[in-house]
Amino acid sequence: MALNLRQRQTECIIRMLNMNQPVNATGTANEEVYKILIYDRFCQNILSPLIHVKDLRKHGVTLYFLIDKDRKPVLDVPAVYFVQPSPVNIQRIIADASKSLYDSFHLNFSSSIPRPLLEDLASGTLNSDSIDRISKVHDQYLEFVTLEDNLFSLAQKSSYVQLNDPSAGDREIEEIVEKIAGGLFCVLATLGVVPIIRCPRGGPAEMVASALDQRLRDHLLSKNNLFTEGGNFASSFQRPILCIFDRNFELSVGIQHDFRYRPLVHDVLGLKLNRLTVPGEKGGTKSFELDSSDLFWVANGSLEFPEVAVEIETQLNKYKKDVDDVNRRTGGTDGAEFDGTDMIGNTKHLMNAVNSLPELTERKQVIDKHTNIATVLLGEIKERSLDSYAKKENDMIVRGGIDRHDLLGVLRGKGTKLDKLRFAIMYLISSESMNQAEVEAVEAALRESEVDTCAFQYVKKIKSLNVSLASANSASRSNIVDWAEKLYGQSISAVTAGVKNLLSNDRQLALTRTVDALMEGKPNPEVDSYLVFDPRAPKSSSGSTSSHLKGPFKEAIVFMIGGGNYVEYGSLQELVQRQQPAKHVIYGTTELLTGEEFVEQLSLLGQKMGLGGAPASASTQ
Repeated sequence: MALNLRQRQTECIIRMLNMNQPVNATGTANEEVYKILIYDRFCQNILSPLIHVKDLRKHGVTLYFLIDKDRKPVLDVPAVYFVQPSPVNIQRIIADASKSLYDSFHLNFSSSIPRPLLEDLASGTLNSDSIDRISKVHDQYLEFVTLEDNLFSLAQKSSYVQLNDPSAGDREIEEIVEKIAGGLFCVLATLGVVPIIRCPRGGPAEMVASALDQRLRDHLLSKNNLFTEGGNFASSFQRPILCIFDRNFELSVGIQHDFRYRPLVHDVLGLKLNRLTVPGEKGGTKSFELDSSDLFWVANGSLEFPEVAVEIETQLNKYKKDVDDVNRRTGGTDGAEFDGTDMIGNTKHLMNAVNSLPELTERKQVIDKHTNIATVLLGEIKERSLDSYAKKENDMIVRGGIDRHDLLGVLRGKGTKLDKLRFAIMYLISSESMNQAEVEAVEAALRESEVDTCAFQYVKKIKSLNVSLASANSASRSNIVDWAEKLYGQSISAVTAGVKNLLSNDRQLALTRTVDALMEGKPNPEVDSYLVFDPRAPKSSSGSTSSHLKGPFKEAIVFMIGGGNYVEYGSLQELVQRQQPAKHVIYGTTELLTGEEFVEQLSLLGQKMGLGGAPASASTQ
């Protein structure tokens, strides 16, 4: 049974909406109770991609509100709360209970509520004489956003900046690492699996893996733990592998322009929580939902944009042909005499036509939706020459450089300021050697376009550190490492290990290649140095490669710290489709970032380190 995160999280939410009562085969509780749902912004984002308004109605939710809004009392009705365990939310719950807003309170926290907050809740409701209104308190372990069956985000903002901030103290780093480990624990608890954890040595990946390993060990000590029954995973003889990486492992993928449909929609139109808004034809805006119920999106998300345009045209022609067929069948024969047999045939055709109408209407809506999206995308592509950016960045990575004339031509051509900045950073990352005069020419071209160069200067500094690391002998190298780690936090890992680490000859991402090797479980120089954590094994054997670790693994969870994207997600899904026998990969990240959003985080780090700067009149847009 393949791990299906979307299905598992939806089941948990439905159970929660039904007051944590078991649900029957139809997905509803045996006894229907009308109730009110209260959530905070974060939990609203968890619910949004999974549960629609009609689903809420089905589960007896008649009203739903944000917790921070003023609400009137609704007597004799229970309330289901779904919120993060924060001091602000606890105080609001106490206030609601003391005002007797609802008949009873069923409290569900998105992650485990810390003891001090639980005590605050108890003393607050006791003091206001409302403790009897609190029916139940549940830790739901749902603090992550599932966007597709195999895609999730912890929705933890700016973790790349926080982990690489030169001014961050040990305590701040530990807090962030614990928060990420807590989010991953929620994912594993929802799936009901204890994986074998693999990660590169050093940096945030090892820190998170170690913290998660400890958290799982502590939890497994209790008899009645979340993994006791194996989470219905008995049908598979093997545990999954969890591969943890840090964004610096392959920096380029977070920055480059991509010309495939799904990454393009995310990067250019700002797909958020499976929804996007585009300008309408007559002013105003149109909103669309893109999720697993949209079969066109599922089937064509990984295709290049021109192929998608052709596919839309093909689907439209097929739709027109099917409509013509229906019209021809139900229209009768021209000039024929009307008799009984014709009537029976006609009635049959009419019935078929009526039955096929909903399906045809739905197909037309999907075609119209993607025609709208493709039209807006095409306008952006033409205006910004996005096809040219994607092609030239690809060429740079494959060849390890670019002709100077081409390079400056792009920087002085079409595109937004951030397009040019991303291209300039891709030039830095993909160049195997740094040509000082060329780099200065790039900086001058960026200044001409009034581009803030902080992000460029930051990557240049990291790149020069890596080059000096590569050329330093082992004695002085350790000094440089010590100095660099003090100055740059975790960011001196293999940020720019040249073209070999960026992409192999068959255009496979380094991440995908590494995950493939880890799932194989065979000796491989690329991953032999990776650490192993097995929370079910004795502590002494964790942290080093173990003889008991046998591949191949059928299922993997791949997690990217510091921001992920649809390019990596698509690449991993393609890997799975190519494999025989079938494998299964779930991709997750601290947050899904567009290229622009990630470069803004790099700019922030550049500013924190006092590098570069924006021209007086510049903005990053």
